[in-house]
Amino acid sequence: MSELFAAFGINWQLLLVQALNFGVLLYALWYFLYTPLLKLIDDRQKKIAEGVKTAEAAEKKLADAKVKSEGIVGGAAREAEAMLASARSSADVKGAEIQKAAEARAAATLKEASERAEEGKRQALKESEREIARAAMLAAEKILREKSA
Repeated sequence: MSELFAAFGINWQLLLVQALNFGVLLYALWYFLYTPLLKLIDDRQKKIAEGVKTAEAAEKKLADAKVKSEGIVGGAAREAEAMLASARSSADVKGAEIQKAAEARAAATLKEASERAEEGKRQALKESEREIARAAMLAAEKILREKSA
């Protein structure tokens, strides 16, 4: 075999030292580079897995919050509609009361105006009766003066 190595120009002692150097280099690279790199990759995978779990939990919380907010908004809308209906009915009642009061006031004002007109008419009649009586007396006085003169 040494003839075969010699034919190719290979020194078996140098080859053995190089193989030993390669083994030492391989062990050093494995110990100082490969193992820490694998540990780093494992740590990264764990962090990514935790991030995915956290994202899924956040997504679930967001969906729950969205459902809850829709429920709250729906409840508030129903409550607002109930308040609006209550306000409308209250306004209708108040409007009816105001309308009745206005009608009563208008009727009272109309009655009062009618009474005033009636009173004015009576006073005008009394005044005209006085004027007629006065005119009649003046006419009678004039006639009596003409006859006595």
